[in-house]
Amino acid sequence: MSERAEVGRAEIDGAVSRRPGFRRAGFDCDVLVIGGGIVGLSTAYAITRAAPGTRVVVLEKERGPARHQTGHNSGVIHSGVYYRPGSLKARYAVRGSAELVAFCERHGIAHKVTGKLIVATRRDELPRLHALVQRGRENGIPVRELGPAQIMEYEPQVRGLAAIQVATTGVCDFTAVAERLAGAARESGTSVRYGARVTAVDRRAWGVAVRTAAGEIVRARALVNCAGLHSDRVARLAGDDPGARIVPFRGEYYELARPELVRGLVYPVPDPAFPFLGVHLTRSVDGTVHVGPNAVPALAREGYSWSAVRPAELAATLSWPGTWRTAREHWRYGAGELRRSLSKRAFATAVRRLLPAVTDADLRPAAAGVRAQAVLRDGTLADDFVIRRAPRTVHVLNAPSPAATASLPIGRAVAERALAALAEG
Repeated sequence: MSERAEVGRAEIDGAVSRRPGFRRAGFDCDVLVIGGGIVGLSTAYAITRAAPGTRVVVLEKERGPARHQTGHNSGVIHSGVYYRPGSLKARYAVRGSAELVAFCERHGIAHKVTGKLIVATRRDELPRLHALVQRGRENGIPVRELGPAQIMEYEPQVRGLAAIQVATTGVCDFTAVAERLAGAARESGTSVRYGARVTAVDRRAWGVAVRTAAGEIVRARALVNCAGLHSDRVARLAGDDPGARIVPFRGEYYELARPELVRGLVYPVPDPAFPFLGVHLTRSVDGTVHVGPNAVPALAREGYSWSAVRPAELAATLSWPGTWRTAREHWRYGAGELRRSLSKRAFATAVRRLLPAVTDADLRPAAAGVRAQAVLRDGTLADDFVIRRAPRTVHVLNAPSPAATASLPIGRAVAERALAALAEG
């Protein structure tokens, strides 16, 4: 057990022993979920649907749901075309995109199925584009190959050598989805508590207890860790080795001053060595067009700007061997991303590969997001969702994009493991 877990255990022992009438059988809930993003709320929702009457508590450190990855992305409902056939990302994104659209329709949440173009602008991208066609078909996704003239039929201002059109991609309001999941979970008896930051976890044979920053003790028969940017920390608090470190990458966006230049969604051909999709154009449900994101290392887990620096968190990132191995292997890619972060002109130049009409003045700064990317000790960037079972505990250790799209299937998968953990005793 780690030193931090031992400290947490001692803190909770002291607090629990002082509670009048405390008995180990006196649980506050059956399943405790840490994290009020879309994955944590989907998990709570799935548990109450699969096993009505199961007592669930969700603890979220912020004052409301979806305050980080869920509420700071481009709002795209991904089709699943990018992901390795058979992977969790591929299976859950394909299934999840259809389920998410149905969920939005059922609950009156703003969404549109617009389709998207993935556009090759250089000859060396053509083999990768053709590989995406094959991958999409293996994943059961309808894709259509386009030439230059056909690209302009869909997007008159976009230029490219070739493209594929993916009809099942769309956009939605993921914050509204998370709020509706929270509401549905509450209607089934779940307690969703905001402003409840977990500081200690004590796992015993009889169950799990956590302590919040406010000194509240919550006892549960099983624990689910959906803490996103802090998921590896929560795993260590529970005494488990996550086998990876969350390294935060900030994605910076601009808003297009002339949204009429783009009808739907336009993407470059991604580099298969990275889990990032490149700077793309997204027409949102409200009609605005966002351009981005790039991917630069953040200086804090919640580092939404260069000025957001947390020395302890930065030191933890830099002390992880995988961070340096990733940097050595991919420094050229990183240097390009950094240049686009520091230079609006460089960012605009990258956008003009797809949309030649864009000028520097067309780009207005917009809110950034931070991706929780799990990096293994050898420097490998985890390229699939990572969900692990431990005694009485389920850890969601890597759930970046397309996790919002795939949130309903992910929630069911995590719920199934949590309910299995309940059966342990």
